[in-house]
Amino acid sequence: MIYSRIAGTGGYLPEKVVTNKELEETIETSDEWIRERTGICRRHIAAEGETCSDMGIIAAEKAIEMAGIEATDVDLIVVGTTTPDKVFPSTACIIQRRLGIKGSPAFDVQAACSGFIYALDLADRIIRTGGATTALVIGSEALSRVVNWEDRGTAVLFGDGAGAVVLTASKEQGIISTHMHADGQYEELLHVPAGIASGYDTVRHEKAFIHMNGNAVFKRAVAALGSIAKETLATNGIDKHELDWLIPHQANLRIIAAAARKLDMPMDRVVVTVDEQANTSSASIPLALDTAVRDGRIQRGHLLLLEAFGAGFTWGSALIRY
Repeated sequence: MIYSRIAGTGGYLPEKVVTNKELEETIETSDEWIRERTGICRRHIAAEGETCSDMGIIAAEKAIEMAGIEATDVDLIVVGTTTPDKVFPSTACIIQRRLGIKGSPAFDVQAACSGFIYALDLADRIIRTGGATTALVIGSEALSRVVNWEDRGTAVLFGDGAGAVVLTASKEQGIISTHMHADGQYEELLHVPAGIASGYDTVRHEKAFIHMNGNAVFKRAVAALGSIAKETLATNGIDKHELDWLIPHQANLRIIAAAARKLDMPMDRVVVTVDEQANTSSASIPLALDTAVRDGRIQRGHLLLLEAFGAGFTWGSALIRY
């Protein structure tokens, strides 16, 4: 039986940091208001000209180094992103070229904040069926490019960054199970109402930013994360108290705390980075995972539950023996 396991992790955050205090100077908000409602203190913003591939390749190189492999050993690249470098080719193909890899499959997945979980699921399935032996799975986002910095309801929430993992074929089970869902009826609760086919350029200044019904998204996110955790544990016959770590999508500290309560997990067993990084969409889970691996909290053998919720709506989970 072939499984996939995480052999290395990596992360990257842009150098520029925007604090809540700095946002006070440009929009009607306050550090206290942002912290109380979101738990966010600061966010990293990509430099002018810095793209998803720029960020993703740095995270990827760190994951490759930790895995102890060469870039040319990678025979599959899957990138989760909602803010690709170009309409085409995919950001995955751009990263592939820059890593000096030729011939292996490389493609992007667009599932908003669930993008990394979706990408991980696909890479795991390809390895399990013998289509690859070493996969690079990346979440990379430049969300600052689609944020209306005059809208306090969304400007305070998002940041940029990239996270990556190297998956390798193994006789030992690493990725135990993955679960994915979507429900498109909630499209307009969280979306960017512009696109290529609908005439992106003609509406750019009016609509090409994130639009969100915050209260509705909050309620659906809490419900979806609770249900996906229950589904994951039930499928594998695992009690919630067997989990060592919860690594949720880093959107809002209140959502994270609600997810932890449903699992009866103390917050010191939950990896939280939203305070320092804000919501980096598909990059948030691999960034949080890399943080906890590198600071020593997550050790080999630990049982991890990763769960995400994003626009679409999409949601998903991964149960992993690290």
